[in-house]
Amino acid sequence: MSIIQFSDREFKRISEIMYEAAGLSFNDSKKSLIQSRLSQRIARLGLSGFGAYIALLEDESNAAEFQMAVDMLTTNETYFFREPKHYELLEKELTARRSREPLAIWSAASSFGDEAYSTAMLLSDMQMQGRIGPDWSILGTDISHRVLLSAKEAIYPEDRLRAVSAERLKRYCLRGEGESQGQVLIQDKVRQRVQFGQLNLCKPIDGIGPFDVIFLRNVLIYFDIPTKIEVVDRVLATLKLGGLFFLGTAEGRVNCKTPLQTVQPGAFRKIS
Repeated sequence: MSIIQFSDREFKRISEIMYEAAGLSFNDSKKSLIQSRLSQRIARLGLSGFGAYIALLEDESNAAEFQMAVDMLTTNETYFFREPKHYELLEKELTARRSREPLAIWSAASSFGDEAYSTAMLLSDMQMQGRIGPDWSILGTDISHRVLLSAKEAIYPEDRLRAVSAERLKRYCLRGEGESQGQVLIQDKVRQRVQFGQLNLCKPIDGIGPFDVIFLRNVLIYFDIPTKIEVVDRVLATLKLGGLFFLGTAEGRVNCKTPLQTVQPGAFRKIS
């Protein structure tokens, strides 16, 4: 399929729309990526070009199409127990807490739910072993409606669970057969512990928290520096004092006004 012509003016407008509505920042080096990904969608819709597609995105009644564009321009690839040292630290911290108090965890850019369900498997094990109490919950949020629908279905290609132990696979997953061979379904006893909802991190956050632990991994790469700072401080406002905050290990330490103590790469504690 041929790539549809994409002017600098059209690139600028799409970048403005994505930044204003979703906080996504695209510099000039991303023009070809946007062109190739959206050209396929424009052709599928039978539109004349990027100008017509921009008109669709500017029309607020076409929220579903805007969501589709966000999905195509961001990367949602993930897998279960990604960055295992974070889960090891979480297990160690919760064990040392020796508390049966309610526990609330937020997966703030939950994508397809791999992170939220990984955490739910860990907490299920810890509850079964008596290391935490039974009153715990996990909230997964994302800007993408499409990935949230997929997360609620909780069906994954087997490869996405490559880091899940055989024991956990047996306890918490059902392997597909026949036409579903190669797929895995997360069991209800894990799914019922996780709630999913749509949330834009670039807008005020109301009605959730406070949380004991927050994961905000591998999403800040889509934001410019001022937006990163605003998002992190907005998210950290919902974290309890002493709570754990996780970024992607490769993301380093992001600037924010909220005082944090580094615990290990990608892991921080809120200290005031």
